[in-house]
Amino acid sequence: MSDISVREKAGTPVQGAEILGTGRILPLIIKFSVPAIIGMLVGSLYNIVDQIFIGQKVGVLGNAATNVAFPLVTICMSVALLIGIGTATNFSLELGRGNKERAAFFAGNGLMLNIVSGLCITVLAWIFIHPLLHIFGATKSVYPYAKTYTGITIAGIPFLLFGVAGNNLVRADGSPAVSMFVMLAGAVANIFLDALFMYGFDWGIAGAAWATVISQMLSAVLLAVYLFHVKSVRLIRKNFVLSFRYIKFIVYMGFASAINQIAMASFQIVMNNVLVYYGTRSVYGSDIPLACVGVITKVNMMLMGIVIGISQGCQPLFGFNYGAQKYHRVKKAYKNAAVIATVISVSAWICFLVFPRQITGLFGNGSDLYFHFADRYFRTFMVLTFLNGIQPLTSNFFASIGKAKLGAAMSLTRQVLFLIPLVLVLPLFFGIDGVLYAGPAADCAAFVFAVIFVSREMHLLTVCEKKSNELCR
Repeated sequence: MSDISVREKAGTPVQGAEILGTGRILPLIIKFSVPAIIGMLVGSLYNIVDQIFIGQKVGVLGNAATNVAFPLVTICMSVALLIGIGTATNFSLELGRGNKERAAFFAGNGLMLNIVSGLCITVLAWIFIHPLLHIFGATKSVYPYAKTYTGITIAGIPFLLFGVAGNNLVRADGSPAVSMFVMLAGAVANIFLDALFMYGFDWGIAGAAWATVISQMLSAVLLAVYLFHVKSVRLIRKNFVLSFRYIKFIVYMGFASAINQIAMASFQIVMNNVLVYYGTRSVYGSDIPLACVGVITKVNMMLMGIVIGISQGCQPLFGFNYGAQKYHRVKKAYKNAAVIATVISVSAWICFLVFPRQITGLFGNGSDLYFHFADRYFRTFMVLTFLNGIQPLTSNFFASIGKAKLGAAMSLTRQVLFLIPLVLVLPLFFGIDGVLYAGPAADCAAFVFAVIFVSREMHLLTVCEKKSNELCR
């Protein structure tokens, strides 16, 4: 498929969105990224708050159960971002060209596609819950907890998808504060309901699951209220009739973000099974590595949520200015975002190296072996965390300017091209320690890959600034 939508001639920017093409870059990044970051952190917070309450109330097996359930959440996120990023990218590009009618069709089709997808995934997940949990790495002792937690949270899948996908459209519509409010409302409700259901009603791990579902429902309802009053375009009934003409571009532009999540889900499934297999052949056993990695993955989600939030917040800025052929602003936006993402990654890296035991302790108590493995995982697997801001930012950058194939390829680098093969091969020689060594090797390789390709793109944009270039349209 050719990048048809990014090769059309630019038109007059739409009033209300034109600030993306005229405002100061850094304030715009902050304005649009902070709500996006909060939105991503809220998604992470749902899992982390559940993990903390479950760890304190249920223990190590509860932590392991949420790790087993997590690939399903990641798969759902992949669909939500496929639709959400794809819709928002096309929406921003068309607004940048002044084509409000086409932008409205992308918004309506994206919202309807999101609803249909959420319902389909929910039905399939309920039908195949038993084999899915075993594929995700559930051991005999962990399975009952994982089935209870997953069986309930499946009910929230349509609302999870609607919340994630819809918020991307809200930000592209120029209302990042609304997105922030909706996500914060859900997060606050989740914390309150976790405490009420797990400690007040003593529902155990089921209480955490119901708290998550109800909070996702609240966010979805609040978001739906806004989407009836989109600012940049007027949505009418015909905009919601699904059309392959628009769906193909939504899928095409959102593919890179979806592939990144699918790669994460694939890695989580492989990782869980490798941990169980080699854990039983080590002093740690199968459940300790599964629980530790589940906890640390949720912690790392906070870092990645911030980085991905920055990249999503920059999406309207990248897309609008690329569509308007303001290439100097595209370059400046990427460079500013890369600096911010790197500063945040370095800060998280310092915390991971200095406070591993304290961080793990937030999620409940465990044996000395439990904390020993967690410390080693933080200080070995995540020793190059400070590099991890560039790859997701670069992937979303390429997707935002319409180069979806390159964005998708970039999304695959860390998890699929490097991390999964290393996690499978290195333990053959080093046992469970091989899992720990795979992390820094993959982080370094993915960073180098991203730098090479984004440097090439920056050079191309410089050429485009100086003269009209077909490659840039």
